[in-house]
Amino acid sequence: MASTVRDNPAQHQFEMDTQAGIAFARYRRDGSTLTVLHTEVPRAIEGRGLGSRLVRGMLDMARERGDKVVPLCGFVRAFIARNPAYADLVK
Repeated sequence: MASTVRDNPAQHQFEMDTQAGIAFARYRRDGSTLTVLHTEVPRAIEGRGLGSRLVRGMLDMARERGDKVVPLCGFVRAFIARNPAYADLVK
């Protein structure tokens, strides 16, 4: 089972522990702007919705902090397109 999403600013990534390792979304921060570069889920558990759970947690955290997001990662762009409630976060 996956844990909650956490920010690891030292590694510039949001992380979520899973049974197969850490799922992560790498970012670059510039003030209150997060440029999301890459999202990865351990291959052994791909396709189980954990990437979406990770991105949702990351975006919820960004909203709470007042951050804007530049989704360079295609997975994050697609997630936001499928979930327009997050469109207001896109810079």
